[in-house]
Amino acid sequence: MEKLRVGVILGGMSSEREVSLNSGRNVFDNLDREAYDPRAIFMDDGGRLWAIPWQLISQNTTKDISERLEAEARRISYEGLRDEIDFAFISLHGKYGEDGCVQGLLELLGLPYTGPGVLASALGMDKHIQQAILRAAGIGVPASVLVREEQWRTERGATAKALADRFGFPLFTKPPREGSSIGVTLVRDAEALVRGVEEALRWDRAVLVEEYLRGKEFSSIILEEEGEPRALELTEITPQSDYFTYDDKYMPGRCRKFTPPRGIPADALEAIKREAVRAFVALGFRSYGRIDGFYLPDGRILITDPNSASGMAPSSFFFEQAACAGMLPAMVIGRLIENALVIHRQKNGPL
Repeated sequence: MEKLRVGVILGGMSSEREVSLNSGRNVFDNLDREAYDPRAIFMDDGGRLWAIPWQLISQNTTKDISERLEAEARRISYEGLRDEIDFAFISLHGKYGEDGCVQGLLELLGLPYTGPGVLASALGMDKHIQQAILRAAGIGVPASVLVREEQWRTERGATAKALADRFGFPLFTKPPREGSSIGVTLVRDAEALVRGVEEALRWDRAVLVEEYLRGKEFSSIILEEEGEPRALELTEITPQSDYFTYDDKYMPGRCRKFTPPRGIPADALEAIKREAVRAFVALGFRSYGRIDGFYLPDGRILITDPNSASGMAPSSFFFEQAACAGMLPAMVIGRLIENALVIHRQKNGPL
């Protein structure tokens, strides 16, 4: 039998392209060569696709790769992707890769891919809409307000006062459609509120203003088994900074992660897993996802950041939690591919 040609799509057009490179490189390295024929597909910052050799995958940054594409890579048209691969392992993060855009392209091409379809992927990137859906499903989420850029530009003083009166300080400002804590500000006073809103508006046309939570932060990987989602072991997050910043997430030594948790009561762990699974289902996620949240001192569980995909660098939550279940990286990656093939065979229309 011919091996399945698995295209690992990495890089991309978003602010998270370097995270994508780390994830994609690790997926490519850990694909079982006995079962799959891996192909590295790089998306540059203009959205163009390139077949790249290992010499480029191993580069330190996406800029390093981009500077060598013309000489060492081979350009692929969108419609030509079907001639290159049988399956897409999406290792893109952020806008245009994790939000339904690439998923829609792959649907048009008839190529199966990892993760959920267009709608669920879009929901996985939009924090404001996520919260509305989860709240309607009876799942706890932080108190928040969406401030659109037009409102801020025309009614800045009144809007700032209303936000301070509602939430007090500290509070968070964040762009609703960014990941990896990009554009997020911990706001401690009125002056910082203006800076926080302006920073978020660098990344989107609206700002999500959210209450500050005091409690234990957790991350839960959800993995489907024969169509049924289940939570792996939880991870408790203890960042070095005042909140889980980009550097805490990706710089070595900036964050301690405990799998299983140390500071969350044992009787709460199963309740957290159940809420994480409920959020996964409510948002229409498939195959796998990462559900982040807080366990508060009063026992409440709030879901703060549902993700329809997960980072897959060697030290990611995904592989750490999978290791607790006895799964090596190659086993996990193979599971995601096989899950996706079943899901796409069963769909009726776009996923």
